[in-house]
Amino acid sequence: MKQLFKKFYTDLFLGKRLFIALGLSVALFLFSFFLSFLGDLPYFFFGALLVLIIIDLALLYRSQKTVFLRREVPDRLSNGDENEIKIYLENFYPFEINIGIIDEIPFQFQKRDIWFDTKLSPREQKTITYNLRPTKRGEYEFGISRLYVQSPLGLISRRFNIGAEKMVPVYPSFLKLRQYELMAISNRLTDIGIKKMRRIGHSMEFDQVKNYVAGDDYRTVNWKATARKGDLMVNSYTDEKAQHIYCIIDKSRAMKMPFEGLSLLDYAINASLILSSVALVKQDKAGLITIAQKTGSIVPADRRPTQLNKIMEVLYKEKTRYLETDMEALYISVRATLKQRSLVVFFTNFESMSALERQLPFLKRIAKFHLLLVVFFENTTLKTLSEEPAKDVEGIYIKTIAEKFAFEKKLMIKELTKHGILSLLTTPQNLTVNVVNRYLAIKAKQQI
Repeated sequence: MKQLFKKFYTDLFLGKRLFIALGLSVALFLFSFFLSFLGDLPYFFFGALLVLIIIDLALLYRSQKTVFLRREVPDRLSNGDENEIKIYLENFYPFEINIGIIDEIPFQFQKRDIWFDTKLSPREQKTITYNLRPTKRGEYEFGISRLYVQSPLGLISRRFNIGAEKMVPVYPSFLKLRQYELMAISNRLTDIGIKKMRRIGHSMEFDQVKNYVAGDDYRTVNWKATARKGDLMVNSYTDEKAQHIYCIIDKSRAMKMPFEGLSLLDYAINASLILSSVALVKQDKAGLITIAQKTGSIVPADRRPTQLNKIMEVLYKEKTRYLETDMEALYISVRATLKQRSLVVFFTNFESMSALERQLPFLKRIAKFHLLLVVFFENTTLKTLSEEPAKDVEGIYIKTIAEKFAFEKKLMIKELTKHGILSLLTTPQNLTVNVVNRYLAIKAKQQI
């Protein structure tokens, strides 16, 4: 009985209308001391208020079937993307109710305003939808949903604690991955910035001998087959397949810099996942290596159907380290893991020439055996500062420093090119599109 009473009063909340009514009641009692014509009106008003409170309590607590709520959260959330959360409601009360909902979302979002107000008629169903955008990978804990229900009287609210806590992992951006896959199927990749690459020259991978059709290159005519068949026959070539594409992700402190909520590491992880997917669609073999103060995860290149999930699971667990990258360890891992010439896409970041010069000897050694593409980031804050007009001496100083750093980035590209290393300087938000475009360009030029 004690527990029942405790549950009763802990779930009972006073409504705004009740406070207004109590205020009016107090005012009537005060005025009755000075205005005799009010007589017993304050007592009648207060008595009527008590009766209405009892009726309101009966309306809210008497019904066996009250309200239904179910929160639908995906089994996993996509990092850096808007993830849709749905709340399904149904009213089993025989009257219209006002509902206030507090949904306990993970603390990582730092939001305290997930509150929804709605009305439901008897037997009415409603769906409330909102979006959450995580900016870190890991485990996110959802709490329970709290409903505050009011009858048409609106004097008191009854609270319902519905649902259970749920842990949801946040994975690299698989929603963008699906977007790329769907657009690839419908040949609409150009809508998101992926360029159509003109194939230069002929691929060396022979496909078949086929009949000549208008538009075929006359240089591919197979004269022996033509003589045998009596019809003009041509050789058909296809893109070289099963080439090894490795993404190497730097997890050092250089990749911890944030941009629009996401770290550079997370941008690199999302881009690596999509690049691996595109490589697998092109029937190449995708692999992964992570590096910080020591070699981290290694996923050997493969093109099995499970390869993308394997890469995603590895990327899900990766975290930024705070030490300098051990490039010698990376070189040893590359030599031990990569048994044939591969395209190596190295996601890292340099903020100064000295940082590049420390890593350059090892990059040159890797480039001797593989086609190395170094991807690093443009500092958008410095770019904005360098483009803004200076208004005073301090502004001139800041603008000069910003231009110096921007110029150093261009010098880095020249330095890498001088040693036969491909480079890509990009903003974080354009990383994925630029990396995929560069991969397709390399394939078109048959550089691997």
